Amino acid sequence: MSTSDDFDPDKQRGPVAWMAQNPVASNVLMLILIVGGLVTLASGIKQEVFPEVELDMVSVGITYPGASPAEVEQAVVLAVEEAVRGIDGVKKVTSSATEGQASTLVELLLGADTDRALNDVKSAIDRITSFPEDVERPTVSVVSNRQQVISLVLYGDVDEATLRAVAENSRRTLLQDPRITYVELSGIRPLEISIEVPQAQLRKHGLTLDQVAARVRAASVELPGGGVKTQAGEVLLRTTERRDSGNEFGNIILLSHPDGSQVRVRDVATVRDGFREIDKEATYNGKRAVMLNVYRVGDETPLTVSAAAKQHVEELQGTLPEGLYAAPWFDTAEMYEGRLDLLIGNARIGLVLVLLTLGLFLEARLAFWVTLGIPICFAGSLLFFPASDVSINMISLFAFIITLGMVVDDAIVIGESIYKQRMDGKGRLEAAIEGAREVAQPVVFAILTSCVAFAPMLFVPGPMGKFFRVIPIVVIAVLMISLVESLLILPAHLSHPMPAWLRIVLSPYLWIMRGLAKLNMAHRLQHHIQHTYVPLLNRALRWRYFTIAIGVALVVGTLGYVAGRIPFTFLPKVEGDLITAHLKMPVGTPVSETTRIADRIANIAQSIIDVEDAKVDASTISRGLYEEVGAMSMLEAGPEGALSTDGSHYATVMVYLIDAGERALTTQEFVQQWRDGIGEVPGAEALTFAYEVGVEPGSPIDIQLIHDDVPTLEAAAERLATEIGSYSGLRDIDSGVSKGKEQLDFRLTDAALAQGLTEFELARQVRAAFFGAEAVRQQRGRDEVRVYVRLPLEDRRSLYNVEELIVRTPTGGEMPLSQAAVVTRGQAYTIIKRTDGRRNISVTADVADEDANANEINAQIRQRELAQLLADIPGLSYSFGGEQERQAETMGALGLGFMLAMIVMFSMLAVAFRSYTQPILVMSAIPFGMVGAVWGHVVMGFSLSLMSMMGLIALSGVVVNDSLILIVSINRYREEGMGIWEAVVAGGARRFRPILLTSLTTFFGLAPMIVETSVQARFLVPMAVSLGFGVLAATMIMLRIVPCSYLILEDARRGASNVFSRLRGRPTMPPPPPTVPSDADVELLTAE
Repeated sequence: MSTSDDFDPDKQRGPVAWMAQNPVASNVLMLILIVGGLVTLASGIKQEVFPEVELDMVSVGITYPGASPAEVEQAVVLAVEEAVRGIDGVKKVTSSATEGQASTLVELLLGADTDRALNDVKSAIDRITSFPEDVERPTVSVVSNRQQVISLVLYGDVDEATLRAVAENSRRTLLQDPRITYVELSGIRPLEISIEVPQAQLRKHGLTLDQVAARVRAASVELPGGGVKTQAGEVLLRTTERRDSGNEFGNIILLSHPDGSQVRVRDVATVRDGFREIDKEATYNGKRAVMLNVYRVGDETPLTVSAAAKQHVEELQGTLPEGLYAAPWFDTAEMYEGRLDLLIGNARIGLVLVLLTLGLFLEARLAFWVTLGIPICFAGSLLFFPASDVSINMISLFAFIITLGMVVDDAIVIGESIYKQRMDGKGRLEAAIEGAREVAQPVVFAILTSCVAFAPMLFVPGPMGKFFRVIPIVVIAVLMISLVESLLILPAHLSHPMPAWLRIVLSPYLWIMRGLAKLNMAHRLQHHIQHTYVPLLNRALRWRYFTIAIGVALVVGTLGYVAGRIPFTFLPKVEGDLITAHLKMPVGTPVSETTRIADRIANIAQSIIDVEDAKVDASTISRGLYEEVGAMSMLEAGPEGALSTDGSHYATVMVYLIDAGERALTTQEFVQQWRDGIGEVPGAEALTFAYEVGVEPGSPIDIQLIHDDVPTLEAAAERLATEIGSYSGLRDIDSGVSKGKEQLDFRLTDAALAQGLTEFELARQVRAAFFGAEAVRQQRGRDEVRVYVRLPLEDRRSLYNVEELIVRTPTGGEMPLSQAAVVTRGQAYTIIKRTDGRRNISVTADVADEDANANEINAQIRQRELAQLLADIPGLSYSFGGEQERQAETMGALGLGFMLAMIVMFSMLAVAFRSYTQPILVMSAIPFGMVGAVWGHVVMGFSLSLMSMMGLIALSGVVVNDSLILIVSINRYREEGMGIWEAVVAGGARRFRPILLTSLTTFFGLAPMIVETSVQARFLVPMAVSLGFGVLAATMIMLRIVPCSYLILEDARRGASNVFSRLRGRPTMPPPPPTVPSDADVELLTAE
């Protein structure tokens, strides 16, 4: 076919025409996108399991050694809250006071400058001058979800000192590897030197513990003294009396007598160079253990960090002392690799389905060039990753899958338009230019509306928004590159014959396409349009009001079904391979009792493993069982990596299972069997299980009770916890109330005052005796070692020791503590929590199974238990935290963003159509897409969730594209002189094929993800369901509803015009006759 006589290539203007005539330029642009993206991928894009983000929070941590929670609150927390509350950009301040530790989280408003807020908080803390003397330097930092990659466990029948020495050596070796930057130890006690002086020795030499500590401090010094410039050169002066080991501290001289005799520390005290006096011990498969947690930092990838750690384990095995072993544990790189393979596999299947779909209905050459746009756009979008701080992770890979079918929508429309021009007899170049120009405007606006639809996800506040912002960034980048590719690269490829070398390379593909061509699907589609769709459309247009009524009824019925039948789950749980059981006993429980119960919990887990292993002789479902007594540890739940809460009443048991695909027992089933086997734990305050991975929004049930009176607050919390215990769908209920340790309060007696003893001196002597007087704090390698002077352990074991403590007066006299102070018994708090300056207690619970819905249970609690509680207790208030707080915040932002997106889309379409009414026609397809999305959830057995809502919002932009193309086509036929009825039918017939193809490619691109059964990817599936089923339903309904709406709009215009005509006495306009294109015209419109 030759170029038409009136077409002059030299007179064609514009970027589309220029690129179509310059294939070298288009190929160079294509190579820039592909090669640039691949180079960026290889050199500058982070790789991780989930996005690592800053959480818009500033953390303030302050240590007050030995202080009770009430003392920490009064002396530290109140001052910090008052200092930071007025800082610009602060949204909420939450604090907690525990034994010896104050923690304050400053949550920032959306859009606040985190670096500025961090500096402002640091400055505010530095201005506080009321902290007690023993308060340590505050730690202020921005909270981030630091990513742990792998843990290494050293275990065996060795003593604690040997285990720590080997662990420290392993950490040094790991850090020498350039692939690893950060490693920390857990499950072992910190180093400490304790100088224990009996009271008898103190009295013999007339010393106090503070005086001993002062002498040790004065004798352990390393201080430069400048230099002396002699003729031979400068000589440096330095006092080097630094002590590092316990023996060196034992040699310090305490007293020197006139007769020359000396009293050294070792003469009056026992110096123990060991570990801090805390109850903490870890075991791995029943043997003493220590864990090294290895993290990914910066641009390090999980795979390289994991490989380096495993290599170290292999090298370590031959050098370990006898009886000591090493093993890798909890390798998230395996999860990353597995999820990566899963998503890439789904993408490959989707790509094949898209290619086959195009090949069935389009010419093989055209289908190839259209499909080529997918890798071009994917590679080109990678160029934007470093600038937008996006990494290759599970969420960004899912975003690519979302765009797999969408990215070819504009290419299909343009390619089909060019192909139609070729069928009309035009040459390749003319067809490429005219075809691209014909649909350029609607394609541009279609891409822009899709980008606008995804944009609301960029503005979701809090951790949820930071976590899922990756999806709109990736989708928008891919769609914008697809617009460039379809307008500037695709026409150039279609304007020239396919090179011979490329035909040879593609010969297998072309052979397959020729086989598919024998199915004659293009002709069948044309026959369907001509003999099925057009008659049905005519019938719908004649009964257009009835058709619209059916559509409205469908939407209303679906909304009613959603309200009554489909539950909403904010964020579905994603099962991991690591199960963590947290045991919390009453505060003060002896470590032996906690150990006994923790061992029982671990033994039950091991028995389940043994039963499952017996079913499969060749393998085991467990990769190790780790138990830690004296701490409640988490490897992946905390915002700053591995977190730990210490105390003899805590214990943690972790079971690391093999990959879910390699075992018959799911993680949830294992946990349920574990729960059933343990049953009720006598005396335990809480026993909870965690096995989810990914973003953690908080407890499904989290009710924060607020009252100024603490006893009233605790009574309300215990009552609420008891009442919600009747709900069958809840488990792991925690009232938040924990009876603290028994406390002795001292008040100075008149007799002591008469002896010159002050309250401060009394407090210092009691603290030195039982907690210890800190003498020195210095570095030993990478560890900070503190030196304390205190009484021996045997003098600190009973209350009798407290009563008989000898207090020394300023005049050198002595008196027992029972005479120096009045002792009052009381109860210390375990933890004091505060939100925005008021004390609160959180009552929390977990949802037992998928059949129980947290939103419904929270609503019932609000209407029944909380309403009655507020009526019974004046001054009590409450708020929902955890998952409910995040849900309200996220859904509110998404709702507002959706409304703004609709306004922007309407404005853009109004500009494109130069009309205020036709954008309504285009956007009328949105509700029907939502109908398909909802029924897709019903068919696939999913409840609605946050991902579903994100899919619905994104769907609004996708379904608008097809109706936009349809309305543009109808308008164009009307401009060519067709009657309105004929133009509507002709537009529907002409655009049926591209609309159907764009919908099918979108659906088939998502189809592998929709049917994915992997539990680890299941939380992403609802978004794919919303988009895939929504697009299909919208297409089927929109091809009938939008044409009917078009005629109804014209009826309204004609009716209004007739009313005014009658008022003016002018003739009225008759309704349009139902004239339709002839079969020959329809065949021409849809001709292949």
